[in-house]
Amino acid sequence: MRISTYWLLPLLSVVAACGGSGSSGSGEQDDNAAAVEQFSNSPGDREIAALLYDNSYSSPNGFFVDERADTDRSYTLHHVLDESGSFEVCTDDYAVAMALEENDNAARSVQGYFVESYENHRYFEFARELSYENDVGNIEDITSPGFARVFKCRHTSRDGVDRSLLSGYAGTINAHPVDAESVQVFAEYLWQFTFFANSRKKVIASSSIASSETLDHTLRLAFSTNQGSGKCDLIEVVDWRFSANRSSGVIQRSFDVQRSFEARYEAGSVSICD
Repeated sequence: MRISTYWLLPLLSVVAACGGSGSSGSGEQDDNAAAVEQFSNSPGDREIAALLYDNSYSSPNGFFVDERADTDRSYTLHHVLDESGSFEVCTDDYAVAMALEENDNAARSVQGYFVESYENHRYFEFARELSYENDVGNIEDITSPGFARVFKCRHTSRDGVDRSLLSGYAGTINAHPVDAESVQVFAEYLWQFTFFANSRKKVIASSSIASSETLDHTLRLAFSTNQGSGKCDLIEVVDWRFSANRSSGVIQRSFDVQRSFEARYEAGSVSICD
């Protein structure tokens, strides 16, 4: 497998406002049918390759759109991490969240002055204006906004997660009852904070299935890897599944390559290599 991954700090850097798109399907299944293929109508190789090479496409219609997506300036967005840098911290106390964010800001190479705070049912957010020397990291502005978030433990806990791994324990949804929508949002939200080194990466589909004990949400992903001058790109189709225990909210994740093929993009045309 050629896919290599790194988790941003976790940091999302966005140039200008961008919209999200995407749609997910969900359905209830009994225990015996829980393993039925979720993506029976998944696009074929040529369509997947076309989506990968389409610079205007990132995810399917209805996919999670972050609250900051309509920001009209270049901005950064990240979650405050624990001291080891392994997982995103959480607290239900605003004062504690602010202290954690202040320490985080002080430790960063680019610091900013506090502007305002905001909170919703999932996290606390702190906005700062970040100043870069010689306009590094900026397009037109002397400063650009930076948003730092701290999860609320009563909603989401990532305590003990190893962000360097793509499989294994992914966290716990503490907001009950746990339903298909909350698992979907959990998976799609975290996608925006995951960095893969592959040159192109797209969400092809986002779908849910359920059994009596678990709620599963799977992101079908596609990655391309440049294999060198004159060679076709390696395309890998991956299912990243998040499986939540209905009663505890504990989520396990698995990252499995479903298939691979080769393709190329030349003169505005996509072709599948033999």
